Amino acid sequence: MSATEHVRGTASRAADSKPLELLARGGFVMYGVIHLLFAWLALQVAFGSSAESDQSGAIQHLAAQPFGRFLVIVSVVGMIGLAVWQAFEAAIGESGMRGRSAVAERVVSGFRAVLYLYFAWIGIKVLQGANASTGDSQQQNASTMMDGSGGRLLVGLIGVAVAAIGIGLVVYGVTGKFEKHLNTQQMNTTVRRTTRRLGVAGYSAKGVAYTIAGGLIVAAAVTYDPEKARGLDAALKLLAGQPYGPWLLGLVALGIAAYGVYCFSQSRYRKV
Repeated sequence: MSATEHVRGTASRAADSKPLELLARGGFVMYGVIHLLFAWLALQVAFGSSAESDQSGAIQHLAAQPFGRFLVIVSVVGMIGLAVWQAFEAAIGESGMRGRSAVAERVVSGFRAVLYLYFAWIGIKVLQGANASTGDSQQQNASTMMDGSGGRLLVGLIGVAVAAIGIGLVVYGVTGKFEKHLNTQQMNTTVRRTTRRLGVAGYSAKGVAYTIAGGLIVAAAVTYDPEKARGLDAALKLLAGQPYGPWLLGLVALGIAAYGVYCFSQSRYRKV
């Protein structure tokens, strides 16, 4: 056996471990809680609140509740568990997938691992009492980058990438491609129908929010205005300020809440 095959075999055994599976499934529960809080903050923005309406705001809101710090600790552990699991998926691939689709899924798994680690980092900052506002940090980073040579072009490309991710999420949701990662054979007809509807609504709503955020980042680069590069928080507040915006933002908030409930279904039926 070659060294590569040995490493791959070791990684495969680690990925199939029961403790990691339980940790990942618990992580999906906390990921769902974070999105439900995110949806609640977005709904408040629709009615005029100035609260930070993104996932970092949701984690800070969670920390402020009774037993909140304990729940944030649980969410950090869960996010790390999800990140480790997705890192293994990126390294060895998902079982049963071959060809180009397998390569694409491994790349996506790598991005997911980074995303979950990012949420864990936000949770750790909240526990340390630091300002975990992603909007402020994104604005500062954009300002620094745009001051450099070619920085505005780079910020613009980042915006295009974020918008592309948003569009991809909408397509992923509307086409129901997320179902391939679920053990649908374990669901009865009602559960499968409900899970599909939650996934379609959830991914579509997140996609709309990311697409708007990406557009704002591009606008920040074009107009040399870092204030616009504040991520999801700025995107949702921009939406709220449009004609019929509060109603549209309310629908987006409901979609994000649907994604939160979908995460609970993932904790039970996701192929891990």
